[in-house]
Amino acid sequence: SIWEASTSKLFQDPTLIQKFGEGEFADAFARIECHYFVNQGFFEPEDQLLRNVDRIKSIPGVIVQGRYDVVCPMVSAWELHKAWPEAELIVVADAGHSMAEPGIRSALIEATDKFLT
Repeated sequence: SIWEASTSKLFQDPTLIQKFGEGEFADAFARIECHYFVNQGFFEPEDQLLRNVDRIKSIPGVIVQGRYDVVCPMVSAWELHKAWPEAELIVVADAGHSMAEPGIRSALIEATDKFLT
């Protein structure tokens, strides 16, 4: 969990890293991560989304990606966008993986607001 906190933001947050390494939170986070990875991210096979993207092409979508995301690298968003060009791809230039980063948070809120009507 310390690794995740250390890599999820463009600039490391010592308070977040400490929180992720503490007792119950660290145990809970590690269990969730382990469950996710043991189950291959709940995709069968690993590229299930790309293989079946035709099923969602008619659904409006927005892909928000931090430029410096080392948890889910930029290539993942790029490959999805190439397979689903109908979706809007937003690359946040000054962000990593965390939705707590200001640029990611703003892009997610803006994308969500588009679907209110």
